[in-house]
Amino acid sequence: MEEVSRKTEDTGMVASKVLVWEDPARIDKIGHLIYPDGQNRGRGTGQIDQGQFDRVQETLWPDGCAALYRRAMLDEVGGFDEEFFAYADDAELGLRGRIAGWMCWTAPKAVVRHHRGATLGLDSARRLTLIERNRVLLAVKLFPWNLLWANGAYYLIRVGAGLWSALRNRGELRRYTGTKGKLNAATALLRGTVSAIPMIPSMLRKRRAFQPKHRLSPEQIRKLLLRHRIPLRELTDQST
Repeated sequence: MEEVSRKTEDTGMVASKVLVWEDPARIDKIGHLIYPDGQNRGRGTGQIDQGQFDRVQETLWPDGCAALYRRAMLDEVGGFDEEFFAYADDAELGLRGRIAGWMCWTAPKAVVRHHRGATLGLDSARRLTLIERNRVLLAVKLFPWNLLWANGAYYLIRVGAGLWSALRNRGELRRYTGTKGKLNAATALLRGTVSAIPMIPSMLRKRRAFQPKHRLSPEQIRKLLLRHRIPLRELTDQST
């Protein structure tokens, strides 16, 4: 009873089980995981649903396509940051809530089906640019300095692993066929990183403004992110 009470009092977010619309036997996501450079991916993405996530568990944050947010949490930390257009806005809000001390749990009996990539399309170069830009903004705004300083190294490791996956026709870049498609995708990723640079001052101002609402120390934030870290191979071999 004490554990149930604690979950109820601290819960700021709830993540539903999201299945793929075209293939409802397959999981789209149930909550999120993150790589230390800020790139995040759905928990369980691509797996066949065999009940492996049918127990209520802590997760990092819910996917915005089907999430429940507590009003008290939103009153405290604010709503979505409109500078995170289209992608990672749910990640930024969710991590902000976690840093402010709110928990996120899965609700596996709440099942929805999701049309993936409906905003811009799964093979959109613009989509890649925004995802890459927003992972930089997420890290700058909310990552502790003891993890942010290593962001570049983690980024290069992820890009290298992603290229290796692409050569084996796996991962996100497999959607971009042929040499021209791969070059366009690589250009979109680079454009995303570069386009984040002029927005960094704004993120730093918001970082300072949110500091008084921190309930987790920098070390606790780092441990939270690493506890919900997605394995590199899983991140680079799967596709959304």
